Order: sequence, then C-alpha cells, then structure tokens
Amino acid sequence: MIKIIFTTLIIYFLNIAHSVSDEIKNIEISGNQRVNEDTIKIFGGISIGDDLDSNKLNEVLKKLYETNFFENIEIKFDESILKITVKENLIVQNLLIQGIKNKDLLKLVKSTILTKEKSPYQKNLIDKDIVKIKDAMQNVGYYFSSVNLLKKENNNNTIDLIFEIDLGEKAFINEISFVGNKKFKKRKLLNVITSEEDKFWKFISSKRLLNKQRLELDQRLLLNFYKDKGYYKASVLNNSVQFDNTDKFNVIFNIDSGKKFYFGDFKIAIPEDYDKKHFIKFEKNLQKFSGEKYSLRILEKMLNEIEKIATSKKYEFINARIDEKIVNKDKINITINILADENNYYVNKINILGNDITIEDVIRNELIVDEGDPLNKVLFNKSINNLKSLNIFEKVESEIVDTNNNFQKDINIKVEEKATGQISLGAGVGTSGTSTSFGVVENNFLGQGIRLDSNLFLSKERIKGKFSYIKSNYNNSDKDLILSVQSQEVDRLTNFGYKSNDTGFLLGTNYELLEDLYFKPNFSVTYETLTTASSASALLKKQEGSYFDTEVNYGLIMDKRNQSYQPSDGFLSSFYQTLPLNIEENQTLINGYELKTFNEYIEDQILTLTFFAKAANSLGDDDVKISDRLYMPSRKLRGFESGKVGPKDGEDYIGGNFLSAFNAKANLPVFPSFETIDFNIFYDAANVWGVDYDSSINDSSALRSSTGLGVDWYTPIGPLSFSFSQAITKKSSDKTESFRFNLGTTF
Repeated sequence: MIKIIFTTLIIYFLNIAHSVSDEIKNIEISGNQRVNEDTIKIFGGISIGDDLDSNKLNEVLKKLYETNFFENIEIKFDESILKITVKENLIVQNLLIQGIKNKDLLKLVKSTILTKEKSPYQKNLIDKDIVKIKDAMQNVGYYFSSVNLLKKENNNNTIDLIFEIDLGEKAFINEISFVGNKKFKKRKLLNVITSEEDKFWKFISSKRLLNKQRLELDQRLLLNFYKDKGYYKASVLNNSVQFDNTDKFNVIFNIDSGKKFYFGDFKIAIPEDYDKKHFIKFEKNLQKFSGEKYSLRILEKMLNEIEKIATSKKYEFINARIDEKIVNKDKINITINILADENNYYVNKINILGNDITIEDVIRNELIVDEGDPLNKVLFNKSINNLKSLNIFEKVESEIVDTNNNFQKDINIKVEEKATGQISLGAGVGTSGTSTSFGVVENNFLGQGIRLDSNLFLSKERIKGKFSYIKSNYNNSDKDLILSVQSQEVDRLTNFGYKSNDTGFLLGTNYELLEDLYFKPNFSVTYETLTTASSASALLKKQEGSYFDTEVNYGLIMDKRNQSYQPSDGFLSSFYQTLPLNIEENQTLINGYELKTFNEYIEDQILTLTFFAKAANSLGDDDVKISDRLYMPSRKLRGFESGKVGPKDGEDYIGGNFLSAFNAKANLPVFPSFETIDFNIFYDAANVWGVDYDSSINDSSALRSSTGLGVDWYTPIGPLSFSFSQAITKKSSDKTESFRFNLGTTF
C-alpha cells in the first residue's frame, strides 16, 4: 500500500513540473551594471519563444552562477515573463602582495593564486588562495608564515585586494631519524632521501629546510629503496615532524621493512596470434633472475626488453602487465602478460601543459609515441618514464582522452617544473693537503634541456677550472652532444723546479652502442707550456717549452651493475684510449682499462674487487712528456703517500710509463648500533714502472702492497673518511703513510 502511495506522489509531482512548462514571452533583467542584458541571455542560454519548465530554470541558474560574475541570482517565471534579478560580484581592480621582497618568492606567490586582476571577486576562491599561499610558503621552508587579507571597496563597483604575508622564521631540520624495523644504518638512509639536516657548512643548501612536498618525495624514495633491496612488503608508515627546543624541527620516518623476498619462477604469456620466436631470447634471459632477491630495477629491465621487441618487431598495439604472486613465504613468482589491445587506437594529438620555461621540443624529443602513431601502451609508458628521468620536472602526469573519432585518442601530458640550478661549495682537508672547490650546475638552461656545469678546484699545487655544455638527445639522435673548455696550472717550482699550464677544449658525444655498452668518443685540442727553474731535473729541462696537442679519445664502457649508486651486484668494465693526431711533436699514446666487480657476500655487505691498468707510450723519438707520465692515484694504493712511489730522479718522483693496481674492499658487519659509522677492510697492491729516458732509474722490481681498516663516519662537522694502513711490500725509496683522513662536503 505504501509503495502505491509513493508512486502516485511521484507521478503527481512530475505532472506539476510539466504543467508549469510555458513559452517565454518576455525577459526582464534587473540589478546588472556591467554585464549587459544580451550577455546575460547568452550566458543563461535563454531567448524569447523558449519553452520553460522547472528543469530549465535550474539549468539557467546553474549556467549564470558558473560565469562567476554574480554574487546572487534570483529567477522568477510569472505569466510567461522570466524575471532575472542579479547582484554582480565586484571586480578585482588591483591585487597587491606585501611582505615579500625576494623576486623569485614573489613570482612563486603570483603563480600560485587563482584570483587575478580584472576578474570577478569570489570569496570562496580567495579562501583557497590563502591556503595555497600558506602551502607554497611551507614548501620553501617558511613553516610559520601567515597570510592576512585586506579589502578596499571602490566607488566604481570594484575592489582592491592586498595579501599581507608574514614569512616568519625559516623552518630548519635539526635531525632526521629513522625508526622501526629499518634494517639499514642512518648513514645509508640519509643518502637515499633528499632532505638534509641543518649543519653549519650547509649554508647554501635549501634541502635543510622543512618542505612538505620533499618529505612526501622522501617517503617514496625510501619505499623504492627498500623494495629494490628485496623488501617487497616494506612500508614507510608515516613521517612525523616535531618542534624541538632549538627552534628547529626533527623529522622521523617510521619504517617497517618486513622480510626479504626473492624471485621464484618466471613465466611469459603471449597472445596466440603473436610469433613466439620473437620472445624466446627474452624468456630465456628471465630465468637467470630466478633465486635472486626481488628488485624493482629488474622488473624495469624486463619492461625495457618488451619495449625493444615492440619497436623492432612492429607490434604496434602491444601492452604488458606484470603479475606478482607470493609463494613459499619468501618467493615471488612473476608472470609477464603480453597483451594485444582489444581496441586499436591511433594518437590524434599530444597536448603539452604546464611547461612555462621548458620549450615543447625538449618534451616531445623524449616521446617514443608521436602524433599519428599507433597508441602502443608499452611505448607510451616508456615515454612518460623518459620525461621523469630528465630530472627537470617536479611532477609528470598523463592521461589518454577520447576524441570525436572512435579510432583516435588524444594524450594530455602535464608537467610541473622545478628549480634546476644548483650551487655547491666544497672543502677538504687531509694528510695530503687541503683543497676547496666551487661549482654551478644548471640542468635546463633556457628551457632547452641543456646541462651547464662549471667548477673550480684549488689546492696547494693545483688550480683547475672547467666549463661544460651537454645537450641530451641532440637533434633526436639519441646521442649527447658534449662541449667543454678547461684550464689547469700545476705549480711545483719551489719543491721540484717546474710549473706547467694547459688550456684546451673538447668536443664529444656519449650514447648506448649496444645493450649496456656505451661509447664515448671525443676530439680535444690543448695548448701546454712547461717552465723550469735551475733546481729542475734534466728531464724537465729537456722538455721545457710549448706544446700544441690534438687528440682523439674514446671510451667503451660495459655497465652490468644492478644500479649505478651503491651497487651490490654485477660489474663495470671500462676501456679508454687517447690517440694523438700530430705525432711528430712528441705525442703520447695512452691506453687504460679498469674492471670493477660487486658481490653481496652476506646480507647487505658488499665485496668490491677492482683491477686497473694504464700505459703511456711516446709515438715519436722523444720521451713521454712530464704531463703525460703516470702516477698512482692515491685511492688505488693506501699506506703510501700520494705520488710518492715508483721511479725517482734525484728527489723528484717522476712517475712511470706503466702502472697497474688490484684492490679488494669488503664491508664489515660490525657495530650495527653505530648508526653513522661504516667499517671496511681492504687490500691494495700496485706498481708504477718504466722510465723511457733513463733505464737506470727504472724502479720496477717491487710490488707495493698494503692492508688496513677503513672508516666512513658522518660527523657533525661533515663526512669524514680515514684509514689505518700497514705496508706489506715496498721499496726503500717509497714514502709510507699509515694514517690518512679526508674531511669534505658540499654546502
């Protein structure tokens, strides 16, 4: 019975709604001062002769409010006359921002607020602007900022708005803590996140300021770090901020790493109409990962392989999905589903939004999918990842939207740009002397995706400056264009009687030749002068003068590491060669090779083995120039003073024509409670030999070797590394060094 009554009432009210439907015979508009009647009619979508019912009235009211021109609207329909009474919003005549003097900060505020001059005044929009300004100020470190709005109504139906901003004191991070089941020491986790603790030497860095967006990024970086280390179910539960008694903030990340997972079985599911022979090699390569710890990088590598198959075998509409299933408590079986899209779409148009600084070509050059191409989901996702890897955008968002054509889609890509410049100052002090450095880096010069890098290095005997220009994907070639200019002066007049200067430029490129094999060729021109004093050796006096060198250099790098930063598996093999072009002017052929291997011998403890060799041979009748002679890098032979091993002419260590070194280093799983200290043991063995101008001083009969303990310590005054070494084998002319330390950082 109740159901019948309810249905009857609905029919009754529907009949009433239809019964008021009538034709508009006249429209009367009042209250409007700036917006004329015809414009209001157009906004509302009404005209004389239209049929009007309650639904139409609501639609007219909605349309008029959506214009934002009116504070209040009343609509009446009586005896075929539509009466519209409006109260117009005031117009924002002037919009002022007070309390901020910094131009960049002022520009940020202006770009943040939605209200603009000559636009209607809307209270709800103003309220949103105040919140957005506060958020923007907090994001750049002004956590205690406040915003006060002043309003002044004018006689001409306009209003002036003044945002009074009190920035307050900047919010600095005093300490960053990691709590919970975190597995890793604080020293390692600090290298994962972008936020930094406020230290007195960090006076330039903005990363020491509390920033809400940066903390959210830090959470994502930590989560990816743990998952890449095999902790598949890791979670960063939250980050909390506490205000301490030093008027600074403490940031606490609560981490639950869970247990470590390993890859189990790999399967690949291929559509029946796909040629399975194209996936045989890929499927075979998958099995080598079985039993290895779970890693996001391995999954990304799999998707890259599918992308290559999609490109080379012309699978225009291929897609892929990775399914993960936990088995046997700590194993994850992986199924890669190769999908052919049911609906084959083509790209109609790609819209780029949000790039106020970056020119559109920089973004489009990173897109594998172009307008007119098949909409390949694998290549589309790869394109978005390419944009993110440019490291010039805070955010990259994308969406695929419908068009009027059933077989075409539009792609909207929205980017949020970020500051891409960086200034760094460095200082170092150690047993081998002191040094300072200064650098300026810009990753998106003029919005063209150009990386500019300039740096200056100063030490007791050396001044070196360099400026480089790198354009990635030059002319859509997938190759980098590299230009650099550098100058160097080495002053050893006081101790060894010589001083050298060299200035030159380099033109080169860098690209992936084959999978994981990179080729880095370049051409360089250098002008060098060598000046000697009476205390210089006979060799140095003989080589005094000026040299003009033209060289072709190249490197072949095979990178099979599981990750570039703090690798735990794989190897890095590098061969490089310098070929002189003007061999009649005492030129030197230099060959070098280095092999580094990484192995996780126990959980999270890495064994690193390195082999290094280098040779310098004169192509003319003269001896190898003093600037081309080889000295053992200090990092390759601890336990000995830097440059104080090998052939010696009088009191001067003159280097050699050949050198080689073997290094072994293993992290020690000791003192896990020392959150900021890591320990390692090492063994170094090396030799420098060969003196082409005088075989009598060729000191090549002894292999130098040492062993010792190394310590890396994140101290309150900067990162400190030191080592205790004991020479095992040496020559009497060598100078040993049982203790070495270095303290250095960027500001």
